Amino acid sequence: MGSDRGKAPSPGSSAVSEKVRTRLEELDDLEEGSQKELLNLSQQEYANRIEELNQSLKEAWASDQKVKALKIVIQSHLSVGRLVYDRIWTMCSDPRPLTDSFTVEDVNDTAKETCLNWFFKIASIRELLPRLYVEAAILKCNRFLNKCGIPETLPRLTAMIRGIGDPLVAAYARAYLCRVGMEVAPHLKDSLNRNFFDLLGTFRQVSSDSVQNQLVLQRVEVPEYLTLYSPAVNWILQCIAYRAPEPLLTEMTERCKKLGNNALLLNSVMRAFRPEFVAARATDFIGMIKDCDEAGFPKHLLFGALGRSLACADPPESERLTILNEAWKVITKVCSPQDYVICAEIWVEFTCRHFSKREVNTVLADVIKHMTPDRAFEDAYPQLQSVIRKILTYFHDFSLLFSMERFLPFLDMFQKDSVRVEVCRSIMDIFIRHQEEPSRDPVILNAMLHICKTMHDSVNALTLEDEKRSLALLIIGFIRMVSFGRDFEQQLSFCVEARATFCNLESVLVQLIHTVNQLAMETSRVMRGNHSRKTAAFVRACAAYSFITIPSLSSIFSRLSLYLLSGQVALANQCLSQADAFLKAAVSLLPEVPRSISVEGKLRSSESFLMDFINNFLATLLVVPDHPEHGVLYLVRGLLNMVQDYTWEDNSDAKVRVYISALPLLAAMSQETYLYSIPKVDSNETLYGGDPKFLSEINKLSETLIGQILDHLKALGRDEVRQQPLAFSLFGVLLAHGDLRNNKLSQLAVNLWNLSHKYGHCETRVSVRTLECMKHQAQQADMTHLSDTVQRLALQSRT
Repeated sequence: MGSDRGKAPSPGSSAVSEKVRTRLEELDDLEEGSQKELLNLSQQEYANRIEELNQSLKEAWASDQKVKALKIVIQSHLSVGRLVYDRIWTMCSDPRPLTDSFTVEDVNDTAKETCLNWFFKIASIRELLPRLYVEAAILKCNRFLNKCGIPETLPRLTAMIRGIGDPLVAAYARAYLCRVGMEVAPHLKDSLNRNFFDLLGTFRQVSSDSVQNQLVLQRVEVPEYLTLYSPAVNWILQCIAYRAPEPLLTEMTERCKKLGNNALLLNSVMRAFRPEFVAARATDFIGMIKDCDEAGFPKHLLFGALGRSLACADPPESERLTILNEAWKVITKVCSPQDYVICAEIWVEFTCRHFSKREVNTVLADVIKHMTPDRAFEDAYPQLQSVIRKILTYFHDFSLLFSMERFLPFLDMFQKDSVRVEVCRSIMDIFIRHQEEPSRDPVILNAMLHICKTMHDSVNALTLEDEKRSLALLIIGFIRMVSFGRDFEQQLSFCVEARATFCNLESVLVQLIHTVNQLAMETSRVMRGNHSRKTAAFVRACAAYSFITIPSLSSIFSRLSLYLLSGQVALANQCLSQADAFLKAAVSLLPEVPRSISVEGKLRSSESFLMDFINNFLATLLVVPDHPEHGVLYLVRGLLNMVQDYTWEDNSDAKVRVYISALPLLAAMSQETYLYSIPKVDSNETLYGGDPKFLSEINKLSETLIGQILDHLKALGRDEVRQQPLAFSLFGVLLAHGDLRNNKLSQLAVNLWNLSHKYGHCETRVSVRTLECMKHQAQQADMTHLSDTVQRLALQSRT
């Protein structure tokens, strides 16, 4: 324990008290069979039991049952180091806390005695393995006793491990000691090297009769047994190789050769050292792997370790093909499908990284050959998915990807629905992110349609909405990347096929309708609005596509907006009867609009959505010519009748707001020249040419609407909160669109102004600006009647 602790304690200073003797005697109660409870357990049961003991250790320590805690540690080899170190550190906080760079002189006597007591307890443990592990666990506590404690203790513990007869147990003891050494004294590399060289010396024991007899008894094959060493050897070598210079790798490879190219050691060397060091010597490592004994450690595992390094760093360019050929000669001979696919999956990345589609196609063919018999692929989905991900990482040209003969057959191995959909999603995601230009390549389109159909067909009644939305977005991304250029008929045919293929995803159908409408507008742009007989028939076919598809949508607002949008597109392409059909369908759908709708999982009133739609619809009606067989303003009347009959919410003013919104439309329709029009479409201004009968119908309808609005204002009575905004809105309409030279209309405007300001609920700033605008307009246009009206309007303060 170091020179200071090698002497017997003096009676006057740190003699062992009666309490300590009692505790040491309690430890003697630990019989040799105390670890039997951990025998004959499965791996999972053992892990669960260790976790239970770990919890018991924490509880015993927290309740100050230190001897019980030590017993648990001895039984289970749990690390108690942090608990002990923290306790002694706390004891050193009097009179002032220690710093991280403390020295022995900074530690008080109480803390030193407690620390020494712990080492005495550990020294009394009779069994080598628990004593070794527990002392290693509290190695850091040597800092409280002696500045040379750790450098002196590490070699002694290293030598103690030589007393462990089982080479596998000794290997993990060395790994643990190296772990602790790296934590408390990473600069002491000699201890790491000693442990590693001792480990090399124990490899001879593997072929001894004692080990071989035990393997026979346990029914464990030598290759499987040797793989158990890998984690321990890997860890020790990683500690040695940490920030190590490149020449150290040369030294390690020479030691491998002296040991007859020990496969286990060679595997760990390739894992431990930096990938660029290994890649630079890839050809040398292949030669060493070929010289290894196949019976001792499977060569495909060695090539797997080499492949991991080559996936991170590049070997010399002139050697790459030779490296791939030599590696694949070994990999393709692996009989076990599971072992084969693990190794092949590693080398796929090297192949994709440095070679063309020909070599990748060859690798895929070999994987299919090995994994198809007896449906071995069903047990290797994670590795096969990894192969796909690696290919997609390096191949973003999908015409190249789908031209590989074995790529689609490789996808066919994903027979499990959830896995197949996940693979299709990963392909679609890469396609959308990296396909820069729209494509018409039939190879790409057919393959991507197949992939999208696979995703679509996975949707059923139990599929979550988020999952549907995610799949739909991927399919929509594909649809947007399809373009046949000027071959519009082919584009429409594609949309027809897609509609049949993706009928269960509503958002995809919506996108297809938008695509077809865009196609019709693109046709109009190309023809500059002058359709030939052929293009006119084509845009009518586009309208028919939308008219057939829209009713299949479940969302009523999607149907309403698409009916209106498609009607506008039909008008723009001079398809008057089709436009008329769309708008009539929209009007007839209004009674079905529910009073509330679900928005992001919450019920909300549909009133605002409906009002937005109706206002948009009214704006469109200005340019829609009347049907010769349905009378004057039949669409306007039809819309207003539907609004009249619709069941609005209680205490709602929406119906009256629609009437107010309809008045500007009627005013615009009475003008000699309309505010806007559609090229080559004769609106009512042309059809009626200012016919007095037409203007009379407009006036009658306007009077009816105003009458119903005024009736509603009267019915509101003293409900000024609702009454005044409506009155002011109607005043604004009369001011902007009415002929105030008419005395009745002028008086109505004054009455509405007074009503809206009667209780002072109107925004004063808005009222002032309105009056200023009226005065300015009257001065500019010399409108005496407007000046007279302004004189009759007064502002009322809020009271």
